[in-house]
Amino acid sequence: MRLFPRVGYLLVLGLLLRPGALRAQLTPAQYQQDFDYFWNTVNDNYAYFDKKQTDWALVRQVYGAQLPGIGSRAQFVRLLENALNELYDNHAGLSTNLPDSRRLVPTGTDVWARFEQGKPLVVAVRAGFGAERVGLRPGMEVLAINDVPVAQALLPLLGRCLKTIDPAARDLALNLALAGDHRTPRKLTVRAQSRRQELFPDQPTAQLEHIQYARPLESRQLGTIGYIKINNSLGDNRLMAAFDSTLEALAGTTGLILDLRETPSGGNTTVARAIMGRFITAEQPYQRHEFPAEERAFGIRRSTLELVSPRPRPYTRPLVVLVGRWTSSMGEGITIAFDAMQRATIVGTEMARLNGAVSSFRLPNSTFGFNIPTERLYRIDGLPRENFVPAEHIMSDVKGTTDTALEKALHHLQSTGKP
Repeated sequence: MRLFPRVGYLLVLGLLLRPGALRAQLTPAQYQQDFDYFWNTVNDNYAYFDKKQTDWALVRQVYGAQLPGIGSRAQFVRLLENALNELYDNHAGLSTNLPDSRRLVPTGTDVWARFEQGKPLVVAVRAGFGAERVGLRPGMEVLAINDVPVAQALLPLLGRCLKTIDPAARDLALNLALAGDHRTPRKLTVRAQSRRQELFPDQPTAQLEHIQYARPLESRQLGTIGYIKINNSLGDNRLMAAFDSTLEALAGTTGLILDLRETPSGGNTTVARAIMGRFITAEQPYQRHEFPAEERAFGIRRSTLELVSPRPRPYTRPLVVLVGRWTSSMGEGITIAFDAMQRATIVGTEMARLNGAVSSFRLPNSTFGFNIPTERLYRIDGLPRENFVPAEHIMSDVKGTTDTALEKALHHLQSTGKP
């Protein structure tokens, strides 16, 4: 499976603003060639058109008509951002951005919301970031973003080429609006228990623009139970050695909690299999893949099962995996694997629900890339990965100072002693 971490904002911005990067001009024919390559690649390879209301042929017409007015790299980046937004897919994106581009969801956001009975309600808040720090909590209704009423704030973020605006498109537009862009501090106007509040999650600093972790993981012992939290490092091969040494130090515990709630940027299967392999004693399938592009091209369906092999000194005590809205991509893959192998109890909220496995492509003239889901991913019994909900489901894992999911995991391990 080819999953790639979503690109960090500072790195992307640095690449975009290199001396000469914005001065390099392409000809109209080169912009047309790049746009045609982009459109055809998505048309031939995107794996989830059947779930979308996107009229991709209309995308070519609407955005292709804008090409004669494109005279700079920045303008072309914006055109492709808008075209790709027609898929309303969190797992599709460019490998570059502009200062006023929207932050990526979920990597670059700290609040998750959705429409419930017509109201835009907060359903999750990212632990340790600005939204939580200023008091945003699940259940609050979002009234306005930077003084723009929600309904109006969503309009620029809804595709122009949709046959109809479905709930998934509205929810993504809502979350993009809440994420904000890379340069504008956010002001969120919310209502809780009939009381109106104004919150400023990017003050005194825009924490989402400078996300750093002291270590790739952190661990501790909670009585006789071990706890390991992965800090968004599932794409870093150095995590494997750090995880192995940490697990060895916790080998004498009676049970283990693996916290994947801060893994929004994806990762790679090498790291994932290294982690999973420490908890099994026999080789097993852990994930199913399907390749829609091959079926569309030739009418022949192709699917595969991916295996994970045991590694030395397996941890065989009970395991609980914690997940949440910022468990994304590779974190979701690890979760459904443990669930399918019946090796862990999964505790938490819904995850990021990112679609499939991502492949990367590069424009021939502009040279920056774009990523789209090209493979469908399933639990080995055929459940789409994006539809997975933990058996031990909770509505919200953070309420004030209480970590509901962690408390439930501890209770489970202390009371049952079963995976």
